[in-house]
Amino acid sequence: MSSLDVRSLPTEEMKQQALVTDLKDAEHAIRNRYVSRLHLLHPPVSFRNDVDRETPSLAFKFITDYILRDGVTKRDDLILGCEQCKPNMGANRGCGYTKKCDCLEFAAPDLDKLDEDQRREYQEQIDAGENPSTLGLPKRFPYYNTGSRAGCLMDFYLSQRHVIYECNDNCRCGPKCKNRNVQHGRQVKLEIFKTNNNRGFGLRCLEPLKRGQFIDTYLGEIITDDEADRREATSSHDKASYLFSLDKFKGDSLDGVNRISTEDCYVVDGQFMGGPTRFMNHCCQPNVQIHSVSYNKYDYFVYDLAFFACDDIAKGEELTFDYMDADDSVPEQGGMDGVEREDGKTRVEYILEASLMYWRSWMLGGMAFGEETSPSTALAKAFRII
Repeated sequence: MSSLDVRSLPTEEMKQQALVTDLKDAEHAIRNRYVSRLHLLHPPVSFRNDVDRETPSLAFKFITDYILRDGVTKRDDLILGCEQCKPNMGANRGCGYTKKCDCLEFAAPDLDKLDEDQRREYQEQIDAGENPSTLGLPKRFPYYNTGSRAGCLMDFYLSQRHVIYECNDNCRCGPKCKNRNVQHGRQVKLEIFKTNNNRGFGLRCLEPLKRGQFIDTYLGEIITDDEADRREATSSHDKASYLFSLDKFKGDSLDGVNRISTEDCYVVDGQFMGGPTRFMNHCCQPNVQIHSVSYNKYDYFVYDLAFFACDDIAKGEELTFDYMDADDSVPEQGGMDGVEREDGKTRVEYILEASLMYWRSWMLGGMAFGEETSPSTALAKAFRII
């Protein structure tokens, strides 16, 4: 495979091509390429910009699952399913009794239903700095099973940010169990759009959402805490806005002695690859919350970060969440969408940027979209298209 030294870019050939390439053609080509990628997602994501002619970078790669990097281990060998539940329980919706569902072993107890002895013992463990055992205590399934909010996250979880434990492939409750939601993936139609209030790109839903309804997860590369520090130190000032620490279980005990530290926790980096939720903006009064969702109660380090509507949301209303949210799994600072492009670039500068964008797109995984091409061919294709 031929190679190209990025330090030599832009080449004289690229500069000359930029001089004779029409700006609108370049913008149109970039827009079409970006939209075609969004249509590969399920359900397809749409794009709209009624403000200017900008399109998000083609260097960003859309993925459908975490990408695990060096030093990251997912404990699939520890996944255990519920043994006493059956598909025909709970009105044929799988798990019907919280005390029988093994997946809820570590779920938060329903304190309102504790008797006096249970409440005292539970509080004593908390006061002693222990991880209180919730085995045998009354609990709640995460999602409503009936009514107008069926499938939505219960207020018990939504308001108190308890960890959500869903059933998994090793469970006997069946794939239609009511305790399976986030694992089925996004079901709603989203749109990435350019805001008209200088907030860059944003995200909205093309259908109304109910309070507690699941929207989508936050995806990216899972890296170690050391690697996150290294990337942040060598990247732009807004790098932290793409980093989510998987530290929901920080401080919990692994063996009764050692506790999980910040350095033990992994970090999700969504800057260069991820999903449409990367474009969600900050708001001090958000309509979306992020929650930790686990399918493996024994894995404290790899789990999903899921966005749920915390209010009823009208069709077309921008989706926002508070970056400084009380939940542990939030960015440290800044905005996930990064810094908006400054205006005032010359036509040649824009064309050069477009050319480099196509080349970088190939380097960052363009072949994942069905392109069997070399870097030199990718550059030539960029020149032809724009």
